Amino acid sequence: MKNILLISAAIILFVSQIIPQEKILPKRLDDVSNKFTNVGNLGLTITNFGTYGNGFVGWPNQPSAEYPFGSGIEHIFDGGLWIGGFLSNDASGSGRQGPIVTTGAVDAASVSARSGGFEFTNSPGSGVVERSRLLESRYYSPNAISHQDFVMDYVDTNIIIPGTSEPIVDHNPLGVSIRHESYAWNFPFANFFVIMNYWIKNVSTKYIDSVYVGLWTDAVVRNTKITGRPSGGEFYRHGGNGYVDSMKIAYEFDSDGDIGFTDSYIGFQLLGSNANYDSVNFNTWQFTATTDQNFFRPQTDIDRFRRLQGYFASNNRYGYGINPQTLKAPTNRSVLISVGSIRTIAPGDSINVTFAIVAAKKFGSDPAALDNDEQKSNLFANAEWALRAYYGEDRNRNGILDSGEDLNGDGIITRYILPSPPILPKVKVVPGNQKATVYWDKRAEASVDPISGKKDFEGYKIYRTNAGYDLAGIQDLQSALVVAAQFDSTGNSIGFNTGFSSIELSQPVTFDNDTTQYFYKMEIDNLLNGWQYGFSVTAFDEGDPENNLSSLESSPLANVKRIIPGTPSIEDDNTPIGVYPNPYYGNAYWDGTSERLRKIYLYNLPEECDITIYTLAGDIVKRMTHDRNSNSSDLRWFQNYSRDGSHVMSGGEQAWDLISDNDQAIATGMYLFSVKNLKTGKIKTGKFLIIK
Repeated sequence: MKNILLISAAIILFVSQIIPQEKILPKRLDDVSNKFTNVGNLGLTITNFGTYGNGFVGWPNQPSAEYPFGSGIEHIFDGGLWIGGFLSNDASGSGRQGPIVTTGAVDAASVSARSGGFEFTNSPGSGVVERSRLLESRYYSPNAISHQDFVMDYVDTNIIIPGTSEPIVDHNPLGVSIRHESYAWNFPFANFFVIMNYWIKNVSTKYIDSVYVGLWTDAVVRNTKITGRPSGGEFYRHGGNGYVDSMKIAYEFDSDGDIGFTDSYIGFQLLGSNANYDSVNFNTWQFTATTDQNFFRPQTDIDRFRRLQGYFASNNRYGYGINPQTLKAPTNRSVLISVGSIRTIAPGDSINVTFAIVAAKKFGSDPAALDNDEQKSNLFANAEWALRAYYGEDRNRNGILDSGEDLNGDGIITRYILPSPPILPKVKVVPGNQKATVYWDKRAEASVDPISGKKDFEGYKIYRTNAGYDLAGIQDLQSALVVAAQFDSTGNSIGFNTGFSSIELSQPVTFDNDTTQYFYKMEIDNLLNGWQYGFSVTAFDEGDPENNLSSLESSPLANVKRIIPGTPSIEDDNTPIGVYPNPYYGNAYWDGTSERLRKIYLYNLPEECDITIYTLAGDIVKRMTHDRNSNSSDLRWFQNYSRDGSHVMSGGEQAWDLISDNDQAIATGMYLFSVKNLKTGKIKTGKFLIIK
């Protein structure tokens, strides 16, 4: 099992009682470890001390590398940047020392020994800057590269943790500073990768030669909705691994763990560098003891530098003495992808190296223990989109701006350009009694494609989920969304030529505390009260045949609104208040798998009221206060299946998890309730039956 070492000032907090000893992940003063990508479908924690993943410290509320986002399927324990090289007095190599390897994270063997390896630090008071290209984001910045940028600065020059007297164990600095930017998009064709862009500057007086730069990752692909808390050595021993040289991508998959649910890959891909290098290298080793000398864990800088060079413990290289089939057998491994050697970095000079962390679902229905090219086809396709983003204007990837490639006319290759669908519509969904009303604005219609320079808006698609999607084991919202309707422009050969007259309002509407003007409206009926639904509206364009682009669509995940249909608030004294399901049989169809994931609803409630539930003997079981904005987000059911608590209820319903004020599950029996209208003082009563 894996251990988390939290360092705050001089205090070391051991949590071996929660996650027993197998790995360590430190958190230092002024470190930021609560940032994670959440605009796309890959939720990746990224820190400002050279690591990514969070060792499941924040589980289940903070993803480590969760894909699909919200599914509970995690892919990374932790990982970090590695940089290795030799120090010299001058360009000719006099006084050469090394090799020296600075590591963001390693698979340490002992918590008590604090084996080192977490060697990047940041200045006191430093943090993570977040930027976004999304106009509605509170982090909007015209300087943003993607829909969600994280910008971090850290160094390897300290041998003491800043602000403390704690030494960084076994750390010999190279003398580098790191400018680290990560990029994530919400486009449906680019929401499955995060780009990790590193500028590495030599801030010492020495020359650094024979430089290698890599990403080391302790990957673990498991469905925590099935396994529960990530703990125990057994949790981590299911990884199969591989490397595809043509795509420069190392990867891990769940070889034999959560059959039918963890059918995904996590990949670590080199995108490129502005420095000349000799090769891209892959390495892997086993954390637990092994008799296979190929996979012994590196313990020293010399060992780690050899791994950066691509040499396994046996001095074999992948493809030369390492059987790829051996890597598919499930166990607990680390993976390393590196680039080098880069000849030298003079004092004051910098190099740029860029990687991508790529997630993908396996293609087809072959067994999870297999790892064939057909299964990897989605991984290859997703990795190709990461490359497309990286190369930007350099569409033929020859490193030169050829005719027609300089889209912004600045004479240099602009990277991180993706074809852009129309702007995402602003959406509001109002739940009602067995229905939902969807409103959206028309800002997408003014969109200009950055490549063609044309206004190419074509139409809208309205998406919805079906009842019970949230209870599916995989909880893949992207797959659960289905098209409920489509409307598009007339007068061309694209789409259905429906026009917009059937959904366009005669006058735009606004809502309380929302200044957006909504021009379109669509009602969806025949929904089930008490069930959670997701709704989304996307915009799509005409496509661009001149640039070989088919029609592009904005992301349905980016503006999903979760609602619970039900009765609206009712002030009529003659309308009875009821409970459903009544009788309640354990378990109801919408219940989760545990006692605290049950729920019933009271309906036809007034806007503001006090609810009291009694036994037949008159003992008070539960007191609740309701108002029309209540969404019962304090219930475990909603915390589990609507994690961000953004779901909207109809105003006249209140959910209850059948847990008493004494924090006990109620027993089978008849129960009474009273509801006092806080505006009128009127009291209504009723009863319901619980059968477990």
